[in-house]
Amino acid sequence: MENVLVGSQTRRRALGQFAAAGGVLLAGPAVASVQDPIPANSPAPPPPPTAPALAVDPDETPTQIAVTRELFEQVTAPVMINGKGPFRFMVDTGANVSCVSEKLAASQALPRGRELMVNTIVGRRARPSVMIDQLDIGTRIRKKVEAPVLPMGGFDIDGVLGIDWLKGQRLVFGFSGNTLEITKSRAENSGRNRVVVPARRKSGQLTIVDADISGRKISAMIDSGSQFSLGNTSLRNLIERLDPSSRQNAVNVRMISIAGESFSGQQLALPFIRLGGLTLGNVPVVFTDMPIFKLWDLHDTPTIMLGIDLLTQFTTVAVDFGRSSVRFDIASA
Repeated sequence: MENVLVGSQTRRRALGQFAAAGGVLLAGPAVASVQDPIPANSPAPPPPPTAPALAVDPDETPTQIAVTRELFEQVTAPVMINGKGPFRFMVDTGANVSCVSEKLAASQALPRGRELMVNTIVGRRARPSVMIDQLDIGTRIRKKVEAPVLPMGGFDIDGVLGIDWLKGQRLVFGFSGNTLEITKSRAENSGRNRVVVPARRKSGQLTIVDADISGRKISAMIDSGSQFSLGNTSLRNLIERLDPSSRQNAVNVRMISIAGESFSGQQLALPFIRLGGLTLGNVPVVFTDMPIFKLWDLHDTPTIMLGIDLLTQFTTVAVDFGRSSVRFDIASA
């Protein structure tokens, strides 16, 4: 079976209520490998599909899409599946692989693909996949897409768009105008009300490299699929060393994954985080040490995943997978 991870799409709620988590990521590099043997009594799997490819030149005119945004919840874009739709897909930069809901797979009678070994944010399980002949996002077209199928029962979405469809391009979230733009990767510099932060590729994701808290280096990832920011235990330990009294302000939060698995964490507000030339203050973070951090080999490194509640504080966030950089635009007021 192919090994796939379901990541961190989340919804923040009050103490004792539920938040939600989902997203899909490859367990390892952008090209998945078969890691688990299939039992001898199982039927032989079909041959692997042809690797998905963009049917258009990435240097073409930029594609701009009007998106729907619910504050602190999710950014969704209209997607056509085999010429039908549009369907609501959540845009998730923390996801390596696009996936579909069980409801969409059934309603469109999508043909069954291989069984995939899926690692959710709290565990691992086998999940079916389906084959999509054509997936359209604005003027971008992908052919022969193999997508894991997930329940998504608690979400008003039909699927998740992972970074597998970007192919080294630039994704621009226009939060002030509710737009999403896919453009050619390009060099950018910081300027008035604009900060460009260098990043590096890790397991297909972009990790901001110039980040710290009170001079202590941390890793920071952009996760548009997470409804709030997540931190690991190493980051929590760093915060408590800097401010031992912070633990007294922790609020218990319960969450549930997109696959229906519940888990818990504690929310704290971080006083300051520096991302390159950008300083953020009073950042709410839910701390939970989930397998996703170990998968990315970040469990021993203080790490924060910047969720949509933080990203929407900017007018624009441009995530450039070709140049490995992130641009934050700040309102002039």
